[in-house]
Amino acid sequence: MRNRSVTYSAEQTFSALADPTRRAVLDLLRHGRQPAGQIAQAFPVSRPAISKHLRLLRRAHLVEERREGRHRFYQLNPEPLKAVDSWLEEYRVFWRANLARLKAFVEAEHEKESAESKGKVHTS
Repeated sequence: MRNRSVTYSAEQTFSALADPTRRAVLDLLRHGRQPAGQIAQAFPVSRPAISKHLRLLRRAHLVEERREGRHRFYQLNPEPLKAVDSWLEEYRVFWRANLARLKAFVEAEHEKESAESKGKVHTS
């Protein structure tokens, strides 16, 4: 086998992840390698429909297929998900900053209310 470098397309990855059935297939494969028939049995859609989903996941390099005799086994390839994680990181930074500001605001308001209520108790 030749040594070859694989370039993952973020567009293909996001496109493949857009479908809830394909995401469910990936969730199933997180638990380990499975034969195509077992994957198909886990879904209420036809076997040919699952084959199409597996083909799209394979093209996006999200799953790897291994043939053993007449059986096809699939396993998760998490590498293309790095692009998704990288994209999401920008939103994590955004939300952390917003939540930190919200926390600071709420704590400042709580301090004001506490100071006001202490002032009322002492003046009574």
